[in-house]
Amino acid sequence: MQPNGIALMKDGSFLLANLGEEGGVWRLWRNGDLEPVLTEIKGKKMPPSNFVMVDRLGRFWITVSTTRTPRALGYRKDVADGFIVVLDEQGPRIVAEGLGYTNEALFDAGMEWLYVNETFARRLSRFRVRDDGTLFDRETFFEFGAGTFPDGLGFDESGGVWVVSIVSNRVLRLSPTGKCDVIVEDANTLHLEEVELAYQNGTMGRPHLDNISSQKLRNITSIAFGGEGRRTAWLGCLLGSGLARFESPWAGIRPVHWHWNF
Repeated sequence: MQPNGIALMKDGSFLLANLGEEGGVWRLWRNGDLEPVLTEIKGKKMPPSNFVMVDRLGRFWITVSTTRTPRALGYRKDVADGFIVVLDEQGPRIVAEGLGYTNEALFDAGMEWLYVNETFARRLSRFRVRDDGTLFDRETFFEFGAGTFPDGLGFDESGGVWVVSIVSNRVLRLSPTGKCDVIVEDANTLHLEEVELAYQNGTMGRPHLDNISSQKLRNITSIAFGGEGRRTAWLGCLLGSGLARFESPWAGIRPVHWHWNF
């Protein structure tokens, strides 16, 4: 088991997106028991899964970044074998395919759009969603440039979309009109140039993610808002031993689990 994405459930248990060889999504109960939730899709074994999210209707949304083995073979701009799965009372089904290393996926505040980061396609895409969970009207919301590899995702109450980038340790805010502001960056220019060259040459691999040169941040992968007024931005780092934080002028939207009473 190699848990990556984690989603809190109403009963206090957790859903775990498993990046290990077993793949799929598992449930961790409060007593420590672990059980499979989704290990097959369309009659085939679920690949290592990157992210899992529970929406306010109780549906599970799961991303698979790539079907390549090892997964580093998916660190390519010309690879698009990622997909999104929805699991509800109708059962599991693939609702989006052909994505360039599918990473975090979240709904905006009104649940009008499902946004998804495509890390090695270097873009933020979004889909409209029908009542039955079908996704449609796919569009590119933003395309990122050199050094930005979108991973974690968040939203604020003013309609801003927050994206964190691995390697460059960038925190970006995209306005509702698509204006991009760099809020935080902690990167080594020479290292970024090396990674960019490898990316363009199709040779990018794990060493480019695991040997980050930075001052404080250690490969940002996630962002969440909390604290008073939800104006504290918390950053999870792939190689870090703790959580970084900063105060935001914008309040994050309420996560689904903030409405639950445990």
